[in-house]
Amino acid sequence: MKKVLVSDGLSKEGLEILGKVESIAVDVKKGLKPEELLACIGDYEAIIVRSATKVTKEVIEAGKKLQVIGRAGVGVDNIDVKFATQKGIIVMNAPGGNTVSTAEHTVGMILALSRNIPQANKSVKEGKWEKTKYTGVELSGKTLGVIGLGRIGAYVAQLGLAFNMKVLGYDPYISQEKAKRIGVELVELDELYRKSDYITLHVPKSDETKGMISKGEIDKMKDGVRIINCARGGLIDESALYEGLKSGKVAGAALDVYVNEPPVGSPLIELDNCITVPHLGASTYDAEINVGIEMAHQIVDALTGGPIRNALNIQQVDPDILQEVQPYLTLSEKIGSLHAQLISGGIKEVEIKVSGEIASYEVAPFTVAVLKGMLATILKEPVVNYVNAPFIAKERAIEVIENKETKEEDFVNLITVTLKTDEKTSQIAGSIFQKNDARIVEIDGFRIDAIPQGDMLFISNIDKPGVLGKIGTILGKNNINIAGLQMGRKAIGGKQLIVLNVDEPIPESVLQEINMQDEILDTKLVKL
Repeated sequence: MKKVLVSDGLSKEGLEILGKVESIAVDVKKGLKPEELLACIGDYEAIIVRSATKVTKEVIEAGKKLQVIGRAGVGVDNIDVKFATQKGIIVMNAPGGNTVSTAEHTVGMILALSRNIPQANKSVKEGKWEKTKYTGVELSGKTLGVIGLGRIGAYVAQLGLAFNMKVLGYDPYISQEKAKRIGVELVELDELYRKSDYITLHVPKSDETKGMISKGEIDKMKDGVRIINCARGGLIDESALYEGLKSGKVAGAALDVYVNEPPVGSPLIELDNCITVPHLGASTYDAEINVGIEMAHQIVDALTGGPIRNALNIQQVDPDILQEVQPYLTLSEKIGSLHAQLISGGIKEVEIKVSGEIASYEVAPFTVAVLKGMLATILKEPVVNYVNAPFIAKERAIEVIENKETKEEDFVNLITVTLKTDEKTSQIAGSIFQKNDARIVEIDGFRIDAIPQGDMLFISNIDKPGVLGKIGTILGKNNINIAGLQMGRKAIGGKQLIVLNVDEPIPESVLQEINMQDEILDTKLVKL
């Protein structure tokens, strides 16, 4: 039974999904104090939070059973993602559930800013009738600058286009092709600042994005620009924004988020041309339900062996192509493990080359699989998994190189892994025959056709008549059955590679007897 702690509010629809799974037990404990969370987290395999619970390094350290940390929402500022990664714990969010709510809220703020709706509303309630004072501007024909074209930013862009706005976008992580598909002109930041009538932010808070709009950036903008932030507090230098609003350089701003929340004492609150609301971006009944449902399904899948979705610290494969590439991911992991059992010396470099039709996909998932197979074989502690394998490789100063080649003459697809240690360089290649028939097809230039499975014996020997007979005799008299046999050589009478699949592990005494034969150069026992 896997236990899930829900420490912040989750929709009843999400709780119902979790409750229907027999192998999962759910505890709802809202409002836990930090010391209370530390005291109980060790009992749980998963925790679901919103923004109130802080999943700190201390909490993660105390969560000895933790496998998954789920954020029912987008931002993970309250989770120590880096330390969770080191511990091999998946951190996932639910970005799809509140996409529409946050994007619509952003456009609502743009409209309120353009037509002075909050100010006019307040004026009427005070008994005034100030039509001229609150004359606004149209959106049609104006330029909207969208910084960050993820789910929310892309949807805001589409809504802007519906208002007949021209949309400029900045996002270093998307292609020109994707930008064109959603009708956005991709530009550099400086150009976006110079040309936009409205600028809206949709990026996470990080060292790179903190204070990304400050005095220097505001100086580059059009006179009368309008700025909207429904993403994260701290993206805008609030003192610089205040000065811009006071001087008229910035005609108006609409803020949903702040450096300090609530923004008690902030001078921005005093300005009539700055709309301020209390972090309402995802606060709709629909979004509450949707993020709960989305996170519940993700947690169930993660704890029951299903696909991992929306993880922030693990390389994921699109579900639409997972079925096609899964056999190659399994093969990659086995190649990594095989390398680890055959090598000698400390690992300095790993090169992963993907060739053939699968080269049209990202190499990264295959790389992670190789690293996981390799490092999990070498290291017993800490536990190595798909989350922390790249981190451990980096920590051990292992250089990782990725390559791909669409043409492959001998196989439809091929995974080739080259390992450099401080003693030698070794290469292993594998492919999939038919649908799911994994094979090792080359080891250090020796062409073979071996099944990477179970107990295996790798023998390096001089190619002479009778060698295989001697090995078979030794194994036979010790009641060790040969399940599979493959041989590869480069020249007659030269060095030869023999790969045996056997039905049971080979005792050290039997291995020593094989090594005593004159033609044997080296033997390695492998278990896959």
